[in-house]
Amino acid sequence: MPSEVISFITHYGYLSIFIIIFSQEVGIPNPVPNELVLMFCGYLSLKGILLLPLLILVAFSADFIGTSILYGVFYFFGQKIMKYKPRWIPISEEKVNRLTERISNRGRWKIYLCRLTPFVRGYTSIIVGLLQMKPKQFLPITFLSAITWSSAYIIAGRMLGPYWSIVGNKWGNIRYIVLLAIFSIVIVILLVRYYKNHESLKSKPHG
Repeated sequence: MPSEVISFITHYGYLSIFIIIFSQEVGIPNPVPNELVLMFCGYLSLKGILLLPLLILVAFSADFIGTSILYGVFYFFGQKIMKYKPRWIPISEEKVNRLTERISNRGRWKIYLCRLTPFVRGYTSIIVGLLQMKPKQFLPITFLSAITWSSAYIIAGRMLGPYWSIVGNKWGNIRYIVLLAIFSIVIVILLVRYYKNHESLKSKPHG
């Protein structure tokens, strides 16, 4: 974690966290991944510098608002942006086209999982906007994924707080361990829902 970012967060607190997360979610490049920022903030909550409930609320709000704005821009102006896109805008048309094929026919859970995946999550709002998914369909997914993503990394950072120096050096491996844990929880939820639906169908009398 760069010392400048650490100083910015410790000096300006919740406002700095909102700015960092929001800026990345609307597409402004940042050398420090939001996931690492959230884990560092979780560590600060363990130290008593930040309050955990307020921290989660700020991170969730920044993610939800930023993602919704990016989605809205591409929902209303996406075709013109892609057609007349200046070279300096950091949007890879090749990646957009590739992810569009993956998302277009996979349903809401696929979008939810993409919103949790590093590197892909930023493109998901762009693609969904280009596909013209209605706000009443996308915004609930955004709400759920934002609270899952922000809470998971903050709590992970809090749990790994005593080993923060190791986390900073081994960030690549830690990030995917957290991601795997999130996916495992989602799979368990889906299996429980499937089992309950299956049991309810079996219990219904056949006429």
